Amino acid sequence: MTDIELPIIEMASPMAGFPAHRQFVLVRLNDDGLLYAFTSVQDPSLRFLVAPPEPFFPDYAPEIENDTLAALNNTDPDRLLVMVVITAGTEETTANLMAPILVDRDSRRAMQVILQGSKMPVRAVMRRNF
Repeated sequence: MTDIELPIIEMASPMAGFPAHRQFVLVRLNDDGLLYAFTSVQDPSLRFLVAPPEPFFPDYAPEIENDTLAALNNTDPDRLLVMVVITAGTEETTANLMAPILVDRDSRRAMQVILQGSKMPVRAVMRRNF
C-alpha cells in the first residue's frame, strides 16, 4: 500500500467466512479503474480482487432489497457502488454475479449480498482482456 490515506469501508455485516474482518479499503490495481483489491485493514494479506460490473456485464442490474438498503443506511440506490468478486484463473477469469459487494458512497458502509431467487451465475466468464 502507499502512503495515501484510503477511505475505510465498514462492513455492515461480515463477509461469509471472514467474521473478524469488518474494515476494508479499496485499492486501485490498474490505471483505468477496472480492477481493485478489496483489502482488509486488520490483515492486508486478505484481499479480494473486485471490479465494477458495467464494463464486463453491461446488462447486470441486481435488484437490491429494502432491508439491504437499510443496513447500509442508504436512501438512494444510485449512490451504491456495486463491485463483483473476481476469480482470476490461467484459463479464464470469472466474476461472481450472484454475490456482489455493495458500498454506500456516502456512509462507506458495505455488505456482500446474495441475490436470492436470481439466476445470476457464481462464475460468469469475463471476456475482456486486462
